[in-house]
Amino acid sequence: MRVLFAASPAIAVPAFKTLIDIEGIELAGVLTNPDTPKGRHKTAQPTEVGDAAEKLGIKQILKPEKLDAGVREQVSALKCDLLISFAYGRIFGPKFLGLFPLGGINIHPSLLPQYRGPTPVQAAILNRDNCSGLTIQWLALEMDCGDIIMQEQVPLSGKETAESLSEVMGVKAAFMLPEALKKIASGSVQAIPQSQMKTKSSYCSLISKDDGIIDWNRSAEEIEARIRAFSPWPLCWTMNKGRELIILKAEVFSGEGESTEPQVQKPAGQVLGQNKLCGILIQTGKGILAVSQLQYKTKKALFWTDFLNGARDFPGSILG
Repeated sequence: MRVLFAASPAIAVPAFKTLIDIEGIELAGVLTNPDTPKGRHKTAQPTEVGDAAEKLGIKQILKPEKLDAGVREQVSALKCDLLISFAYGRIFGPKFLGLFPLGGINIHPSLLPQYRGPTPVQAAILNRDNCSGLTIQWLALEMDCGDIIMQEQVPLSGKETAESLSEVMGVKAAFMLPEALKKIASGSVQAIPQSQMKTKSSYCSLISKDDGIIDWNRSAEEIEARIRAFSPWPLCWTMNKGRELIILKAEVFSGEGESTEPQVQKPAGQVLGQNKLCGILIQTGKGILAVSQLQYKTKKALFWTDFLNGARDFPGSILG
């Protein structure tokens, strides 16, 4: 069975590498996003999947700006049986899907129909879910609405970042993909329509840099979840005396080691002081956030004690 693998980010690399070693599967080519300028010198760099494909010597690597007639002609020449998509980032139209006699499958890091859309990993963290999962589904013209071929749960500890959870999902995908392809090749797939799933459908949207702006009127729990969900991008940040301050690691302060006497709540965003066990304490709309790692933009990341050594006037200031 000849397949075209369409993917771009790091989360898809483990599945891509597994695909090469599956018996009976021939990788006809890779479809990924165009190279983009990165680094200080803005040198054009391939996507993570593109880079992996180049290192493995894959000859047919397509990097189109859009899926137009020219690209369809290139793909048609590969004579693929099946399209496999994992975080490619573009919608496949009927003409493109029509190039594959067996259709296409999509790997999606959520328990569909929950969190259809481009940011399911972040959505699970933002909503402080205790469980997420990974779904392999038939590709449909409507985004993430295809019938489900396979689905497995992934328990969440409440400590995951978008980066660490993506790594877990990538490994899970690599584990599940061979079985899904075996079922497709044998014609034994018994797919389940999403309308029959117990979970209600929901959608997640694209994330922008401005989503990382910390609203200190939110609760400490909400802010802590956003810090994890937006790591490594766009990161959570606030302003301090005209400088952009990035909060990298934090936790909801439990009050351990503090006085049990009632305190008057300070304004949201005020730096209350420090706790030797947890870090810098910042008042929120509900509860206190303990920050353990932070940095000013363009400066290096610092552990909270090192940060305070260089910012003696930080306690008492109001952020935002």
